[in-house]
Parts: sequence; C-alpha cells; structure tokens
Amino acid sequence: QQAFVERAYQREIADQLLADGVTLADPQRIDVRGNLTVGKDTYIDVNAVFVGDVSIGNNVTIEPNCFISDSSIGDNVHIKANTVLEQAVLSANNEVGPFARLRPGTELADGAKIGNFVETKKAKIGNGSKVNHLSYVGDAEIGIGSNIGAGTITCNYDGVNKFKTIIGDEVFVGSNSTLVAPVSIGDSGFVAAGSVITKTVNKNSLAIGRSKQIAREGWTSPKAKAKLKTD
Repeated sequence: QQAFVERAYQREIADQLLADGVTLADPQRIDVRGNLTVGKDTYIDVNAVFVGDVSIGNNVTIEPNCFISDSSIGDNVHIKANTVLEQAVLSANNEVGPFARLRPGTELADGAKIGNFVETKKAKIGNGSKVNHLSYVGDAEIGIGSNIGAGTITCNYDGVNKFKTIIGDEVFVGSNSTLVAPVSIGDSGFVAAGSVITKTVNKNSLAIGRSKQIAREGWTSPKAKAKLKTD
C-alpha cells in the first residue's frame, strides 16, 4: 500500500511539472525524492531520479535513466542517457554523457563537454573545454578551450594523499596520457599521445613522455619456434 501512496504522490509532482511547462516522456516514470525546480521548455525522459536539492534551467534535455542528486543545471544543457550527477554544477550549454559520472565538486563552465564513460571529481572544467571519452579527471582544473584525449587519467592519489592537476587554456592532451599529480600544463601546451607526465609542461611546449618504439625484423615468437621444432 505504501508503494501506491508514493506513486500517487509522484504523479502529483509530475502533474505540477507539466503545468509549469516541463515536458515529461512518461509522467508515471519519474521519481523526485527532494526539492526539484525546473525551468521552461525542459524535456525529461523516462526513469529519471532526482534526489535532494536539484535545480534545472530552461531548455534542458535529460535522456533516459539519469540519476541527479543535489546538483544545479543551467540553461540549454543536454544530459545524455545513463548519466549520474552528484553535487555537480553545470552552468549553461553543456553536454554530458552518455554513461558519465560527475561526482561532488565538479563544475562545468559555459559550453564544457563531458563525454561517454568519463568520471570527474573535484574538477573545474573551463569554457568550451572537452573531456569526451573514457577518462578520469579528479582534483583538477582545466582552463578554456582545452581538449583532453580519450583514456587520459589524472593520477591524483598516492595511497595517502590527494594531489592536484592544473591544465591551462587551449591545451591538447593526446589519447591515453597519464598525468601524475601534482603537475601542471601551461597554456597552449601539447602532450603527445601515450605520455606519462610527471613534470611541469610550460606554455607553448610539446611534452613527450614515452619510450622509443623498437622493431625487431625477422623475429619469431616462442610459440612459432616450438611449432617449428615439432614439424
């Protein structure tokens, strides 16, 4: 019986949202477990769960299966499917997800983008900066217009303490890079793909932190050698 009462209460909330100009894909499939405020022309798809104090601006799109807790979302934001926001602040014109997790202390400036399978924590992402694929950004600041390549990791924890990574404006970090905090990359710095960065990268500098490729011509694997012996 309690479940039926809860569902009736949730339907009252959904009806009020509809009256306020919010579009719900299915009024029966939304859960509000706290205080939710939503602006005009916002679209909320099915199975969205809102916990604590959540504010959403105008012209926002929230795709299916999103969990949003104690967060603020500005105007013209697109939250893609299966995204989790926890104590995050999104300013405006942001894109997040799908399958992204923004943990407490994440702040996105205007136009910043967080893509699929990206996790952030205590991270400030500057205007227009992008972290689009398969990355972890924790205890970090990223400036304006920077691009963080797929598979980039900020190594913020040494087993005892957390350390900070600072990335400037217009920085390009190549795919599969490891940034070992505490470390900083200056404005317009460029990190080559696959690098392990342990020291400061000055502005307008290229940093390459990877071993040289070695090619051994005519090499035969142990398995192939064993097969030759048995033939």
